[in-house]
Amino acid sequence: MRLQDRVAVVTGAAGGIGKAIAKRLASEGAIVLVADLTEEPREGGGRTVEEIRADGGRAEFIACDVSQEADIEAAVARAVALGGRIDIMVNNAAIGTDTPLLETSVADFDRVLAVNARGVFLGCRAAIARMVTQDPLDPAGEVRGRVVNISSQHGMIRAPNDIAYGVGKAAVVYMTRQIAADYAPDGIVCNAVAPGKVLTGKTGRAIDPEMLAYSHSRTPWPRLGRPGDVANAVLFLASDECSYITGENLMVDGGWMAG
Repeated sequence: MRLQDRVAVVTGAAGGIGKAIAKRLASEGAIVLVADLTEEPREGGGRTVEEIRADGGRAEFIACDVSQEADIEAAVARAVALGGRIDIMVNNAAIGTDTPLLETSVADFDRVLAVNARGVFLGCRAAIARMVTQDPLDPAGEVRGRVVNISSQHGMIRAPNDIAYGVGKAAVVYMTRQIAADYAPDGIVCNAVAPGKVLTGKTGRAIDPEMLAYSHSRTPWPRLGRPGDVANAVLFLASDECSYITGENLMVDGGWMAG
């Protein structure tokens, strides 16, 4: 129970990677606020909060559009109301357009950046504003709060035919480093996790045979990723075991970027 009674917000946690993160944190004792547009997962399956509670964990849902400042502020305020503080902020929510430069409208580009970049900015700002006022809970008395941003290998290399997604994820990588350095003196740990190709149950282009073949060709490990692979990395970065690590973009990609 590495996160016993710690309070966590996970955005985009109704399904996919976010759902796996929320369930993993709850399994270690965290009180989890699931912040998403809807409780219904796009990938199918049960609702995150219901599954956490069925396993004996503690969780609550709040409707949240991460691109809206008021929604993010309300989510952080609700987390504080649940447990008196916010210990962990996981900025996971993201969207894409599946279009290259010449097929991406200004409206679609702005919409993706509003979620993938501004949403992370707003999440970090709202959470850290509260975190810096809290007393440290870690055994060393050093850490007031932890932020884990979900980036992507496509924040460092091209996102095939999805320029807006890649630009947004590149912004996440940068923000993670900037925030980590700026707020380390205040006891804030800020890291990112960069998933490779993760099979979440999505349909459509995500499992197009050509896309899967491309992902297998780029991934040295003999399988593609699972949501739990990312969730385990987030758990480490959200725990007291992660102390002298901040500003990192941890690859969970089966060796994609090593190849």
